[in-house]
Amino acid sequence: MAGGGPIIGPVSAPAPQRLLLGILFMLTAGLLFPVMGGFAKLLGAEYSSFQVSWARAFGHILFPSALFMPRMGLGLWRSRRPGLQLARSAMLFTSNLCFFYAITFIPLAKAAAISLAAPLIVAALAWPMLGERTTRGRVVALLVGFLGVLVVIRPGTALFHWASLFILASATAYGVYQILTRRIAASDPPETSALWSAFVGGFGMFLVLPFVWETPASLRDLGLFLGVGVLGATGHYCVARAFGYAPANLVSPFQYFQLLGSVAVGYVLFSEFPDSVTWLGAAIIVASGLYIGWSQARRRA
Repeated sequence: MAGGGPIIGPVSAPAPQRLLLGILFMLTAGLLFPVMGGFAKLLGAEYSSFQVSWARAFGHILFPSALFMPRMGLGLWRSRRPGLQLARSAMLFTSNLCFFYAITFIPLAKAAAISLAAPLIVAALAWPMLGERTTRGRVVALLVGFLGVLVVIRPGTALFHWASLFILASATAYGVYQILTRRIAASDPPETSALWSAFVGGFGMFLVLPFVWETPASLRDLGLFLGVGVLGATGHYCVARAFGYAPANLVSPFQYFQLLGSVAVGYVLFSEFPDSVTWLGAAIIVASGLYIGWSQARRRA
């Protein structure tokens, strides 16, 4: 993101090796998240979505704690705006819970296609929540993108499944989470925000776990629970590293690789493959998201 003030003299672009590393980290995240979703779908057939979501969140807490606490100590938890951090965490937990619940009923690829609406939701909420002005072209792109979501969901047809609405709720909650993350960026360091983002799911769920807990029945299930936490935390770490190595407008489009990763995981683990209408809807959503990202990058430049 460009800084304020005039730029004097030539500006050196990031080294090609750093750009390539940024893209590689984003592609890695695009594979880790679908594998995490596959593990969650396997667990969802036998265990409560609350328990699966807790494993995802608690792993997210352990990862940044091990990474940053040796350097920052308990100060890692110190936030200037804990209320806003809790709101962020609640949104992320809601997003994960809705997603994990829904994928026990619908294919991973369809869920991933609907989840692509999250950047559109961020763009739609940026004006009322952040005061960011928009343009007529971006409004049209938003409308086209949400049309793509309807193409994937197909309401009113025999192919409509009510669980698709939970994926849409997940994308909406994740969009609000991203908006709140942008608001908290000026107050707290990213390491603190990374830890707080899983607070509600990791610690708040201890109030619910006694009512839904089932001890993993096998080493396989235990490994899947561990995998959900580790893969989710590692995926978010890869996203952070990607933005550290390369400009956001360059690496952000590679987030859509998650759709292909979800197709691959769904096919390997569940013999699922999206139909042509799902591909069409996903293409519309991706095209709209890419246009909005491109227009925002051009405005900042």
